[in-house]
Amino acid sequence: MTPQNQGIAGVVLAQTMLGTLGLCVLQAAASPLSVAFYRCVIAALGLGLYAALRGDLAGLLRLPRRTLLLAVLSGFLMVGNWVLFFEAIRRSGISVATIVFHVQPFLMVLISAILFRERLRAVTFLWFGLALIGLAFATGIIDLSGVTGGAVAIDGNGIAAAVAAAFLYALVTIIAKRLPRSGGLRLTLIQCLCGAIVLAPWLSLTPAEVTGEQWKWFAIIGLVHTGAVYILLYNALPKLPTAVAAVLLFLYPISAIIVDAAWFGHPTSLVQIAGFLCVLLASLGTTLQWGDRKAD
Repeated sequence: MTPQNQGIAGVVLAQTMLGTLGLCVLQAAASPLSVAFYRCVIAALGLGLYAALRGDLAGLLRLPRRTLLLAVLSGFLMVGNWVLFFEAIRRSGISVATIVFHVQPFLMVLISAILFRERLRAVTFLWFGLALIGLAFATGIIDLSGVTGGAVAIDGNGIAAAVAAAFLYALVTIIAKRLPRSGGLRLTLIQCLCGAIVLAPWLSLTPAEVTGEQWKWFAIIGLVHTGAVYILLYNALPKLPTAVAAVLLFLYPISAIIVDAAWFGHPTSLVQIAGFLCVLLASLGTTLQWGDRKAD
């Protein structure tokens, strides 16, 4: 198997696994803060053991001060992103929360334009407009129930939580791009350690109160959706062209929507599907800069 095929297989597996994250969050039947805390603790233990076996654990102590500070900052932001996203799933459901969360590429472009004075091209605003139309369809803000035969319930707080989560994740992505590329797993481990420390004082579900069933779901979220998925992605993405990676990363929301429909019986309406396709197309256009070269 060629390196590129290995990368494709790794990303497909990781994104498909991520598609079951919302299911596990809901099945854990705990507050978003509790789910995020145990995700951080269990993932930190798993990633720490993996790093120790590879001999990379000592590298955490040798990180430059600037790199460490940026990693810690990204950890705080990542924790906020997880908590908000879990709250969005609880309020709006897996499909809607996941679709709305994928406005992240647009937020990253806007934040970069503000912070680093990167120029926004006219075609970028066209992609933004298409994404907004897609979100309106996907979340039910534009109600076509009379045409499609089914209305989509709207939870404003859930949608706001998903957008806020996407905003924080956009900041994490911007910070990650300014860190050494070889430190992906170290960055994730630092983020999980930060999360465990930050969330501990707010924990309402102590380890003694966690049921055996909840431990099972927490373990899956920490070891599979965080540890295994991040290891797969960090090993696979460098082997892929940007265009291939950008397309494959959308297997996550697609698989999440399928899981939501299959497990919870929440079928996605035609309007939501159309909205998701608009968001997907606009996100790919923004990520791959379609139209920019012609504009030059």
